[in-house]
Amino acid sequence: MDKITAEQAAEAAKGLTFEKVWAVLTENAQQIRELRESQKETQRRIEESQKRMEKSQQRTDKIVAELSKNIGGLGNSLGRLTEVLFSTELWKKFNKLGYPFSKQSQHVQFNLDNRTIAEVDYLLENGEYVMPVEVKTELSTENVNEHLQRIEAIRRYYDARGDKRKLVGAVAGGVVRDNVLEYARKQGLYVIVQKGDRVAIAKNPPGFKPREW
Repeated sequence: MDKITAEQAAEAAKGLTFEKVWAVLTENAQQIRELRESQKETQRRIEESQKRMEKSQQRTDKIVAELSKNIGGLGNSLGRLTEVLFSTELWKKFNKLGYPFSKQSQHVQFNLDNRTIAEVDYLLENGEYVMPVEVKTELSTENVNEHLQRIEAIRRYYDARGDKRKLVGAVAGGVVRDNVLEYARKQGLYVIVQKGDRVAIAKNPPGFKPREW
């Protein structure tokens, strides 16, 4: 940038008075003050917005926590409701299939070597057969696999006591998808399904053979 010469500066200063210079300085100072006030106001609004967001987040966290708690409770309630629906004289439903069960127990625990090795929702029994039944609100293939392992453990329990009754297995669900139903059948398990306000043993295809342990 070219330097301003003394002559140019003198020429530019022509017509300027103290009052004019003071007015310009005053105006600039006022603009600076207004800018600073604006910055302060902006900062204040930002801080207030952050506080509102923090309070909102706290309310959201509280709501989520309450919903999680309620959903957990609802899940437990649904589980209990499902068990109740399947509990009414479940043993009678197997009479036509050749299992004249004479005893039905709920929430049975099996202990071996001072430890719990299995728990079942229902246990149906007679002098020849024992049927552990697992009930789920929505049955999954994982539930089926877990029940198979559970039956293996119960078999060990009976063997340790010289009980040679045969074990057959059943799973039940308030919701049972077709692929899960088919998978359980392939494992040799009976499947009990919910139909409206009643339950029924799912009809098995020709050639179905229940697995015995």
